[in-house]
Amino acid sequence: MQLINGLHFRNLKGDIYGGVTAAVVALPLALAFGVTSGAGAIAGLYGAIFVGFFAALFGGTPGQVSGPTGPMTVVMAVIITQYAGNPAMAFTVVMMGGACQIVFGLARVGRFIDLVPYSVLSGFMSGIGCIIILLQIGPLLGHAAPSTTLGAVAEMPDYFSAPVMHAMAVAAVCLVIVFLTPKRVGAIVPPTLIALLAGTALVAFWLGGASTIGAIPTGLPEPIVPMLTIDALPGMVRSALILGALGAIDSLLTSLVHDHATHTYHRPNRELIGQGIGNMVAGLFGGIPGAGATMRTMVNIRAGGRTPISGALHALILLALVAGLAPLAAWIPHAVLAAILIKVGVDIIDWRFIRRLHRAPFDAVFKMLVVLALTVFVDLILAVAVGIVLAALLHINYMSKLQTSTLHITHNGHEAQLSEIEAQLVDTLHGELLLVQPDGPVTFVSATELARRVSQAEAYSVLVIDLSRVPRVDKSGAVALEDIIDTAAEDEKPVFVCGMTEEVSRTLDRLRILDKVRADPRSPDRLSILRQAAATLMEAG
Repeated sequence: MQLINGLHFRNLKGDIYGGVTAAVVALPLALAFGVTSGAGAIAGLYGAIFVGFFAALFGGTPGQVSGPTGPMTVVMAVIITQYAGNPAMAFTVVMMGGACQIVFGLARVGRFIDLVPYSVLSGFMSGIGCIIILLQIGPLLGHAAPSTTLGAVAEMPDYFSAPVMHAMAVAAVCLVIVFLTPKRVGAIVPPTLIALLAGTALVAFWLGGASTIGAIPTGLPEPIVPMLTIDALPGMVRSALILGALGAIDSLLTSLVHDHATHTYHRPNRELIGQGIGNMVAGLFGGIPGAGATMRTMVNIRAGGRTPISGALHALILLALVAGLAPLAAWIPHAVLAAILIKVGVDIIDWRFIRRLHRAPFDAVFKMLVVLALTVFVDLILAVAVGIVLAALLHINYMSKLQTSTLHITHNGHEAQLSEIEAQLVDTLHGELLLVQPDGPVTFVSATELARRVSQAEAYSVLVIDLSRVPRVDKSGAVALEDIIDTAAEDEKPVFVCGMTEEVSRTLDRLRILDKVRADPRSPDRLSILRQAAATLMEAG
């Protein structure tokens, strides 16, 4: 197996262009995400460097560029707040989150990302975008950033009633730049970088009243000794699972975007392992966690990057910038970073789905709005969990209606799915025979309805259950069939079963469901079973 997935040197020129371009785009974002997380601007750069480098080398998506992202930064901000008195524990959680991702990859759960409904992912990503925007309103107007979205909403009147004019002016200029820069200019120089340089110059030479990042460390980071306590372990594990799961979803969604743009296929489980290694190293050296970054990945691809060389090069360039430009970063205003992040938040919101809300099915809209609200105001992981459970329940309800709609219970041969000879035979019995024909799986979603409808059927003297169109019966379905058979047997009504597949036969035999059935229930010959049922009626008559 190839040690570095997708590595070759046939695209070296494109990979160099892609890596350089991605680094230019990543620089202001890494600084902004670091400040927003509460760990500091340098932590954002370290996260971009270590996650970007190791995820590129060991991941499963060759052209993907990884680093701090909006969703991961939102979670990290909560973790930093939770362990404000002990940063080592916060970064230990980052390492544990990376370890969780490695376990996910080894357990081969990467393919399950396809099972999360789009409406759930849409609500989650839009919620993340709203969180970022709400948290940046304060810094945009010159105030300190709140720690929670509810806090941001509560303090919103104070923000607008007493704005810091210099900060607001700088932020306004940067918002115009990031939102209105012509595409042909943005293709040459990223608007976020233009905003970063322009806003910093404004504060340095004119509007000196806006708060800035301040001095940040220079040079290479020192390793952090992992720290945990027994009392804190449950909370740390929970936070690590949130980071790991969120990073997995974020990265694999970006991998899907990468595949669509490059007409290739990523390796999801290997990607999770690479992301896990990157986050473990980032946590070890005081970097915030990251994931596959969609915007940086697309910039890399458009510039020609196709192999892990581009992602690794982007990280090495950032490492060089840390040593050379760290003193200059002290002049960057918080309002500038807030403007950049508001653009990030707007881009994360799923406008494509929102524009179609009035046309989308009600259940999809309902799931999306529930997940969005829970993401913004309650809890990220709870939002996804509730969304998945809600989607599963709605799907079960749909499948129940679908399975019961194909359930045929009749005394009339012409209403059943029978041949002409079989229908004539059933009609000669004058309604004495009840024919039950499920058409599809008999599972927990339809078992109760099956038993109910048979119990409500008109009086009959003999029961025939045709399972020829049933590919599978689960435990609940088997119990429903047993109840039907037992009820008929208690009333001394003969029961015949026919048409079972091998899988259905094994299930019912193992549970001894067919002990009270007449004739051979494995017989595929429905006509023969119907004749036996008719003969039984005549004998009884």
